[in-house]
Amino acid sequence: MKWVGIIVAALALLALIVIGIGAALPQAHSATRAAHFSQPPETIWKTITTPEEFPSWRTGVKRVEILPNRNGHVSWREFDSHGGSMPYEIVEWTPPSRLVTRIANPNLPFGGTWTYQIQPSAGGACSTLRITENGEVYNPFFRFVSRFLIGYHATMDGYLRALGKKLGENVSLEN
Repeated sequence: MKWVGIIVAALALLALIVIGIGAALPQAHSATRAAHFSQPPETIWKTITTPEEFPSWRTGVKRVEILPNRNGHVSWREFDSHGGSMPYEIVEWTPPSRLVTRIANPNLPFGGTWTYQIQPSAGGACSTLRITENGEVYNPFFRFVSRFLIGYHATMDGYLRALGKKLGENVSLEN
């Protein structure tokens, strides 16, 4: 019986430490990743701006539902393999070089934008895609998890690798 009390107390202390560290972290963060592709900007642009095609190449996206425009912007909902979903909207659209998307649900414990910048190289035959996440994590527990367990770059890394696979390329990631 004594061990159960010690284990419960230790777990409670651990939870308090995690929440305390999370509360000390800034709510907002910014992270950037880039990858080079042997594709012209127009190919990259078409691939990343066609939500209905995301399930064919994006790991974890099982289904996409196109939603009515939100604030005059293209909007969609992505469904994952666990039954969860996330709404997004495009807030800036400058083909084929700049796209900004935002999580379109203000009631989540996190939010933010992804800014996609496509720069041509090799005379326009190749491209560099740079993604910058400007995120906010409101809940201190999730702030700790996103910073120390998942990492701010994990989702962007997976996205860029999946895009490379879709385009038949191995990509190396850089900040």
